Amino acid sequence: MQTGTPMARAAYGGLAVQPFAHTTYTIKRPFWSFLGRRFHVFAPDGSLVCFVKHPLLKLRPEFTLFADESESQPLFTIRSRQVVALNRCLDVFDARTGERVGTIRSRGLKSIVRDTWDILDPSDQPVGLMQEDGAAMLRRVFPLLIGKWHIELHGQEVARITQVFRFFVKEFTLDLSMSQGRIDARFAIACALLALMAETARESG
Repeated sequence: MQTGTPMARAAYGGLAVQPFAHTTYTIKRPFWSFLGRRFHVFAPDGSLVCFVKHPLLKLRPEFTLFADESESQPLFTIRSRQVVALNRCLDVFDARTGERVGTIRSRGLKSIVRDTWDILDPSDQPVGLMQEDGAAMLRRVFPLLIGKWHIELHGQEVARITQVFRFFVKEFTLDLSMSQGRIDARFAIACALLALMAETARESG
């Protein structure tokens, strides 16, 4: 992504940039939750970067990424445009400014075989995609197999998401080492969380 575009990394006034300057992050969620799935994103030193609670029963998905579990400092809000749609669009907003920084649009029927999303810029122009990698169909039958995804912008890979096998917790690594500042880490985290939430919905089903 070219410098200056909304999804490129930038210094956001009033927000600590440091937590989003890392090249790797760890995302964790427990296997079981009664009121919604809880995701924690950690920096390489183990400090909490952001937290999100994903409600299971809302008709129109909407949730906010917070800087901590007290939910006192919102970072991003992710909101679905439609209640039900084959190609659902999920808009990602900067919680501080209300600006839409990008959109993640599912590819409907194609995601039955392999989860795939288009990434749109604020003008709704396609600029990249996020896709499940590896033996996707086999994972539909054997969900214990390790999951992998990648994010690309303008044909260049900028992030990888890889599951790490753990007992009693789902753990994933978000690798931005190849990004070179072409994607805002917060937007990449939002994309990764949507991929993992799709995984959660499939498990629940």
